[in-house]
Amino acid sequence: METKKDVALVLASGGSRGLAHIGAIEVLLQRGYNITSIAGCSMGSLIAGIYACGKLEEAREWFLSIDRKRIFELTDVSLSINSLVKGQRVIEAIKEFVPDRKIEDLPIPLSLVASDVVHNKEVVMESGSLFDAIRASISIPMFFEPVEKDGMLLIDGGVLNALPLNRVRRKDGDLLVAMNISAPDVLEPEGYERPQLPKFMDGIEFINKYIERKEEEGRKVQLSYTSLLSRMTDMMIQNNTVMMLRMCRPDILAEMPMNAYPTMAFDKAEEIIEQGRVLMSAAVDKYESSFTA
Repeated sequence: METKKDVALVLASGGSRGLAHIGAIEVLLQRGYNITSIAGCSMGSLIAGIYACGKLEEAREWFLSIDRKRIFELTDVSLSINSLVKGQRVIEAIKEFVPDRKIEDLPIPLSLVASDVVHNKEVVMESGSLFDAIRASISIPMFFEPVEKDGMLLIDGGVLNALPLNRVRRKDGDLLVAMNISAPDVLEPEGYERPQLPKFMDGIEFINKYIERKEEEGRKVQLSYTSLLSRMTDMMIQNNTVMMLRMCRPDILAEMPMNAYPTMAFDKAEEIIEQGRVLMSAAVDKYESSFTA
């Protein structure tokens, strides 16, 4: 039996782990799959928009060029009481190789997800400025400044729908394919060294998603309020992703554990992109083997 090749693709939120989406898309294209629509959330929105503009290769090269110094240069510190970073500098840098376009003018249907904190609702953006939509979707709470639009205050879509399987504009006969980069935590594999955060981020514990454990009697877990808030957010994202997968099961699902990389490990781009390739290759192999068994 011949495998279906048209794909409705869903890319999840997850900070630097979203670089795995680049490798995942590369594998799908190399294996002969045709992406007919995409839905994205947060980092998934950024990669989805870049791909829809035909600039995936340029994005790959740009992310590979990022080191810790460049991360610092792209961090436009905010004096706001509700965020640490304005978030505009990184958007302007990406615009240098991906010009802004209207979402409705892109060659494939694109749905990007954000969360409105004023009305407590999910917002799906399918028209208007691509980069305005991306900027809203990537607004990590407390880190990036929220985006004000039409009476809404928009933050990261992952707060309400980190893996928007129900938002992709899927046609009859399309395979539903997803890359989940916030899968349940696992123990670190033997030999794995967790990437170190840049020194200027040492004090921002909520972006360093694992809990610092100290060797005390009974191995008591020490939690600062920012660590606790970070862990609460992780739990929320993981659980809403699990529920979404139960409601809408993809035909092909590649998954990366949430604790595989910290949120801001963008200096590990090559490694994370390759992990995306490995994970999607395994998922496609599993799907295709079901037709030959």
